Amino acid sequence: QVQLVESGGGLVQAGTSLRLSCAASEQTISNYRMAWFRQAPGKEREFVGGISGAGAVTLYGDSVKGRFTISRDTAKNTVYLHMYSLKPDDTAVYYCAAGYPPWTVATVSGGYADWGQGTQVTVSS
Repeated sequence: QVQLVESGGGLVQAGTSLRLSCAASEQTISNYRMAWFRQAPGKEREFVGGISGAGAVTLYGDSVKGRFTISRDTAKNTVYLHMYSLKPDDTAVYYCAAGYPPWTVATVSGGYADWGQGTQVTVSS
């Protein structure tokens, strides 16, 4: 089991950038596929992006492609979500997730067994 703690959320203006962090403990992130999902009020949880255990594969949801990127620091056992050109529609609670096997990226929440508590991102217009 992977323990995940997200941080970095907050209130920002449209057009600005923000970086979320997901610190993992108990297990190394290289042994898992890692992903970010988000959920806005009244909406289903949405795949934002994911990265394979070796870092060779990254996938992004259509709504964030070209604006968000995922990176990781294996020394810190941390995954990052870099968000650029933020829009009010990006307002949501953002969750970090870990799953197996590590050589693929799943785009559905069922592909991940371990989840963080979430961090709120609010983008004002």
